[in-house]
Amino acid sequence: MQVVKLVSHISFLLLMLRFQPALAQAPAGLAKPNCSDHCGNISIPYPFGIGKYCYMAESYDVECDETSKPPRALLRSIKMELVNITLERGAVVKGPVISVDSSGRQEGVPVNLEGTPFTLFYNYFIAVGCNTRASLWTKNGSTEHTGCDSICSNGSSNSNMWLNGACSGKDCCQDMYLPPSLQVFNSTFELIEGKQGSDGRKLAFLADMNWFDSKMKSPQEINKLPSTVPMLLTWILNNNSLTYNKDTMDCNFWQINSTFDVMTPGCSCSKGYEGNPYLQCRDIDECEDRNSTCHGLTRCVNTKGSYKCELHPLWFTVLVIGLALGVLFLLIGAWWMSKLIKRRKCIQLKKKFFKRNGGLLLQQQLYSSDGSVHKTKVFSSNELEKATDFFNENRILGHGGQGTVYKGMLADGSIVAVKKSTLVDEEKLEEFINEVVILSQISHRNVVRLLGCCLETDVPLLVYEFIPNGTLSQYLHEQNEDFTLSWESRLRIASEAAGAISYLHSTASIPIYHRDIKSTNILLDKKYRAKVSDFGTSRSVSIDQTHLTTKVQGTFGYLDPEYFRTSQLTEKSDVYSFGVVVVELLSGKKPIFLTHSLETMSLAEHFIELMEDGRLFDIIDAQVKGDCTEEEAIVIANLAKRCLDLNGRNRPTMREVAMELEWILLSRNGINIQQIVEVDNSSRSISCSSFEIGIDLPLDCKSSTSSETW
Repeated sequence: MQVVKLVSHISFLLLMLRFQPALAQAPAGLAKPNCSDHCGNISIPYPFGIGKYCYMAESYDVECDETSKPPRALLRSIKMELVNITLERGAVVKGPVISVDSSGRQEGVPVNLEGTPFTLFYNYFIAVGCNTRASLWTKNGSTEHTGCDSICSNGSSNSNMWLNGACSGKDCCQDMYLPPSLQVFNSTFELIEGKQGSDGRKLAFLADMNWFDSKMKSPQEINKLPSTVPMLLTWILNNNSLTYNKDTMDCNFWQINSTFDVMTPGCSCSKGYEGNPYLQCRDIDECEDRNSTCHGLTRCVNTKGSYKCELHPLWFTVLVIGLALGVLFLLIGAWWMSKLIKRRKCIQLKKKFFKRNGGLLLQQQLYSSDGSVHKTKVFSSNELEKATDFFNENRILGHGGQGTVYKGMLADGSIVAVKKSTLVDEEKLEEFINEVVILSQISHRNVVRLLGCCLETDVPLLVYEFIPNGTLSQYLHEQNEDFTLSWESRLRIASEAAGAISYLHSTASIPIYHRDIKSTNILLDKKYRAKVSDFGTSRSVSIDQTHLTTKVQGTFGYLDPEYFRTSQLTEKSDVYSFGVVVVELLSGKKPIFLTHSLETMSLAEHFIELMEDGRLFDIIDAQVKGDCTEEEAIVIANLAKRCLDLNGRNRPTMREVAMELEWILLSRNGINIQQIVEVDNSSRSISCSSFEIGIDLPLDCKSSTSSETW
């Protein structure tokens, strides 16, 4: 019972403390103690002051003439009448309007503030006249600072000289970019060169920006101005002139001749403080305003320059215990939920990647292959990330049409090539799965072997055997001092590549059309043996099919014109592309090259033209001219020409091409083959009559009357 009473008593005291009003503070004074802070209706805040010891320096001495009605306040140092003083902006005085009448008589006294801390920075320079150039002079007329031109409005409506509340330049102009250290104001007028002005009254004055923007709404009002207008004076402080408390005050100290873009005059109280910064900045008690401070179970505690909200001690203990228990249960629940969510997300993400990367399509292809697809190893993403040093750019071997190839080392030390496919659409995804399925069916020493794949990552990955010596294209078309392809090496590479393509067409369990035969897709292993690669665009066909109708794909320069025209892919399409590769080996030129006249030309077309003109020797690569015989060059050229026949039916099969290339190699090595070549010394024409190898050689041999000219 006593405990209940004690708790009730403490609660009552807390409520009383909560709603106890704060002690009111006396308002901070504007003027020094025992000094007047007003002259009539004009406020006189320190550093200005009326009477001795009431101002900060002689420049701020204010004389109050109480005999006039209403009383007038004058700045003694510059003998100008005050209109208003605010510590935030400055002192507004009555500034002169300099005018010149038609007779040339000038009225208005120039302003000179030199020797005082006051500047004329925050004012507009306004000039009124017709075809008149008004100049603002400083240093008692010795230096022209700025000015503006006012042209005649030609009798048009007066509204034309007013633009958004400012003089537009017709009969009235203005300049708002005055120097921060401006202390002298004088103005002169002259006609704009080449223009005739009027004899009307010309005016020039400096005007307080706020006053001018709010009061001058039309041009007519400017001409009705009295001899003075409100002009703003800002003052520049000397840091020796007052005690500066950085904790409660924000002050800007400048020298009159300093160069700066923006000047904030004088001092102000820091955030959270109020009063006259030149006398005292006093802390604001934010806790007096209950509507904008603390609410609920908290109480407001005032601090220097700010405030803070604190719980009452009794509530604090209860809340701490409750929050501790709540946080404990929340952390336990969050930990359990995060584990559950992470596990589910991991499973869902793997399923998502597997499905997106064509896992379902791959399963369908594998199930429909009737066991013809060899078992492919499925790598984890962690294995391939470690193997490629997290796909480091320094491991990049090259960029292909379907992705980037990285060099990697597996955990067992074997070197592999990892192909990281690009994020593709469904059509290209089908190409990726197609490459996996096709390569899984292939087992040939001259075809790049697929080791496995990974489908659990955001992009699909393929793992191949590593082929160390780059592409055939690099050795044919790029400078390589370490290794030069000899004529015999070219024949061997052509024979090996032809054998691989022939295997794809006729020996593999399902005929495969590569569809992108080119020198960049023929790799060279450590012994410089050919390896056909990149089956991303390949297509397999059933045995009873003669062609496929597909979207045309391939590389310009190698693309079969008949396939391009009909969209019907046949085995003869690969034959045409291989024919271009043979011409590359023979000539050393690229499939699309620039002539001496910088025209783009197809190598296949150029080769056929030279063959028809009997100028085969013109296209043979200079690096192998001394190595190959004329007979071999003619046989190879005839073979390439047959492969490049525009009518696919007239082209040989890849099996025939492979056999002929193999026979040429055997003949070069002198293995029981006799080649009879007739040479006409008068015409330098060479014809092939027969090859003796025990079987009929399917060469395009013709009679001597229809021979190819060297």
